[in-house]
Amino acid sequence: MKLYTTFALLKKHEARTERYKHLAKSLGGVTKYGKDTPILLSTILDTNGLDDCLWALQATDPKQDKQRDKLARLFAVWCCRETPLPDGRTGWDLLTDERSRNAVDVAERYAHGDATDEELAAAWAAACGAAWDAAGAAAWAAAWAAAWAAARDAAWAAAWVAARAAARDAQAKQLKKMLR
Repeated sequence: MKLYTTFALLKKHEARTERYKHLAKSLGGVTKYGKDTPILLSTILDTNGLDDCLWALQATDPKQDKQRDKLARLFAVWCCRETPLPDGRTGWDLLTDERSRNAVDVAERYAHGDATDEELAAAWAAACGAAWDAAGAAAWAAAWAAAWAAARDAAWAAAWVAARAAARDAQAKQLKKMLR
């Protein structure tokens, strides 16, 4: 896809000043290049890197909205499936709930025109449900661990207080014996 932006569109979308200047410098300056001359996103990727290229997606020519949305959706799907993790797995391996995996599949089909808005919305809702369920399970596990740790700490503290009290009582009795 030959998506492009312009310096005027980047300015309109409030590009970060230092990155805008970096791009302008790498292209020979705004005045030399022109405010309305198309700048391919692939050029921004080459000169400024991935972050700026992804950010510039929002500043593409409005005539390219459909292409932009397809590219963004397919890139997000690729990231979910293929991003490598340090342990050799990929991002896809982290999606253990079938509702989440289905949402990625539907997003890809939608990008290619093979799924409806309703299917996309249903997949989104199901994936949100999966996320809430996972968050709830994580919160429950964290709460249980915290409660267990608090109970253990409280038991230890109580045991130390009781032991200290018993030791003081024993010391007091011994001292009384010695003082008689």
